Order: sequence, then C-alpha cells, then structure tokens
Amino acid sequence: MLKKILPLLVISLLTVFIIDYFIGTAYIKLYSPEKDQKPLVEDVQPILEYGIPIDSFYVTEYTVRSNQTLGKILFSLNLTGNVNEFLLSLTPDIFDVKKVRAGARYKVFARKDSLQTPAYLVYEVSPVEYFVFNLTDSLYVYPFKKEIVPVRKISEAEIKSSLWVDMKANGLNPMLALELSDIFAWTVDFFGLFKGDKFRVMYDELYVDSTSIGIGTVYAAWFEHRGEKFYAFRFEQDSIASYWDEKGNSLRKSFLKAPLRFSRISSRFSGNRFHPVLKIYRPHSGVDYAAPEGTPVMALGDGVVIDMGYDKAAGNYIKIRHNSVYTTGYNHFSRFAKGIARGARVKQGDIIGYVGRTGYATGPHLDMRVWMNGSPIDPLKMKSPPVEPVKQENLETFRNVVAKLSAQLDSITPGSRIYYAVQKE
Repeated sequence: MLKKILPLLVISLLTVFIIDYFIGTAYIKLYSPEKDQKPLVEDVQPILEYGIPIDSFYVTEYTVRSNQTLGKILFSLNLTGNVNEFLLSLTPDIFDVKKVRAGARYKVFARKDSLQTPAYLVYEVSPVEYFVFNLTDSLYVYPFKKEIVPVRKISEAEIKSSLWVDMKANGLNPMLALELSDIFAWTVDFFGLFKGDKFRVMYDELYVDSTSIGIGTVYAAWFEHRGEKFYAFRFEQDSIASYWDEKGNSLRKSFLKAPLRFSRISSRFSGNRFHPVLKIYRPHSGVDYAAPEGTPVMALGDGVVIDMGYDKAAGNYIKIRHNSVYTTGYNHFSRFAKGIARGARVKQGDIIGYVGRTGYATGPHLDMRVWMNGSPIDPLKMKSPPVEPVKQENLETFRNVVAKLSAQLDSITPGSRIYYAVQKE
C-alpha cells in the first residue's frame, strides 16, 4: 500500500514546489518595488550654459587681443558660412562691433567630431550680458542674459580703520559701503567715523552663477556713530521707495553731509589758517576735501546755479542758491559737468563738476563753502531740517513694515562679522 501511495506523494510535492517556485518568482518579478519603480531609461537633463548643452561640445575660452576685431576672430575659425555677408548684415541694434574690445572674454564651442567644427561663439559684454553667435552655415547672433539671483543677507561690522577697508576685512562686498553712504548721507559723517562705530544691514547681494556682481535692495540698517544709533527702513510712499527712521522721519535732508564720497578733510573752517600758496595767515571760510583729480562733486541740495566761471584764486568755481537762506560754493574744479550753466536748476546729488587743482591749489582738492543769510558758516556744523515725514494715512502700514524689518534685523546674535539669511519670502 505504501509503495502505491509514495509515488503519488512525491509527484504532489514536486507539483506544489514547481507551482510555488514559478508563480512565486513571477509574483516577485511582477511587483518588486525596487525593480518596478526604476525607469527603463533614465531622464538625464543636459547641462546648459548660455542655452547651449555644453557636454556636447569642446569649450575653449579666449581673450580678445589688441587690434583683434570680430572679423579677424570669425575668419580664424575657418567657418563654412559667408563671414563677409554676415559682418555686413550687423547693425548696432543687432550687435555693435565696437563692443569687441581688447581684454574681453569669449568662448568657442566646437563639435566633438574629427574636425572639431566650431558651432557657437559666446562673447561676454558683462557678467550678465552675452551675445551668442551661431556658427553653422546660417550665421546669426542673438543676445543672452544670465539669471541674476538675489541672496538675502544680514551683515554687521565694526569700524577699526575706515568703512571701505573694514568692509573688505569682514568679507563684505565693498559696494555695500556706497549703499550705506547714500542711505545715511544726511545723518552720518562718513569723513569723521570713529573707531568703534558699527553698523548692521539687511540687504540682497546679487549673484550670477556663484559670482557676486553687486548689491541689490537694502531693506533696513542701523549705523552707530559716536555712540548714537541711526536707523533706516525702506518704505514706499506715493510709489517712491525711500528711507525713513523708526519714527517715520525721512532720512533725506535738505542738504547732503558732504559733496563727494570717500575723501578726507584736508583743511577745516578756520579764522586764521596758514595759506599753503600765499604763505600767510588768513581766515578760511570753507572745508577742503582732498580727493583724486576727476572725482565727481555733487550738489549738496536742490537749487539754481547763480554764478560759475574762473577766478584766479578759486579756479573753476560754481555757486548754487538753494533757498532764501542758504547758498553753497565749490572751487578748484578741473572741469564742469555737462549741462551746468548759469540759471540751470540742479537736484540734490547731481554731478556739477570734477575735483581739480585750478587756481590757488597745491594739489587736487575741493574747497566747499556755505553761506547762511549771506554770511559764511562752517559746513560741518550746518543743521539740515528733514523733508516731509511719512504721511498720516500711511503710518500704520509703515509701523508694520518697521516692526517686521526690525525683528529680522535684530534676529541675529551680536558679535559676529557676517550673517546670512538665505531663505527668501
């Protein structure tokens, strides 16, 4: 009996094993997450630069040599297209051939074939602006701009020598110094910064790829000068963005603190100064700012040019009447700015001339003078009333903006040099 049953049992077991093996295996193959979720063909995105898939080309970078023109560059590539016809078709609105200057950079994209045939030429005008030349049989050119990415930052530094030097020492973009000097031009004397003065600022730094190209919007800042802290908050009123203190008073005053940036005071207002040219003691009713020749000089405030010309002592000079009380004067210009003439109206910050050494001057500098009701006063002690504050109907919105910006500006721990807030709103 056992001999009859045993073969049947063996056959049954083999059948179950075979069914379990093949069906089970098929089940695993059919539903395996690891294998089923993996695509048959991976979707690989090409690496693009200037809109060109660079992994398909050999890329070589060059520098425009002295006296090298666009024509010389194109002919050197032995192109198959009609280069002469292409060059004749170029107009300044398509591509200005005068943009090709010695020292500029360009890249050639060559195909990965036996001849390494040039396919594209990319000419750099700036870190943002480029022109792409298609070098196939049909030659043409089109503009290309790289994306500018703003990165929100909060930075802080203490003055130990000068604003510009300490910016660089703290790893900050020195252009931030210009932004701060513009914002606080009416409240902080940047020619008389003290060791220990400090600032904190929230702003966007602009990047192309991983390269900083400048400073974008400054949102809020404070500058501690001689123990007094001055605040600045960016707020838009009547569709115009400006800077205001924490109470809503405009930081823009009737006059700038100084008529030029980052110079040094070489001679102050004095009743008995030794004149370096005349070699005598006499009153000096102005302030001398030593600066390189050609440095732009700005009007301290809105006004009208009432006099200008050349004087033996003052050299090339300009006088501006701002209102019934104040008049300012600027001496020793190397030249006047374009459009400046008697009767011309100027705005605060307009360039009126350039530092020189005309007249009685031993070196390039600006001699600036201020008259109040016809009498000379010390420009460094002049008080300037603020312009219109934030309007009553905008105060609630302004206070909300200040509260938000203050919280962000003060959200960092004092003491470090640079803070980054990468997260954007």
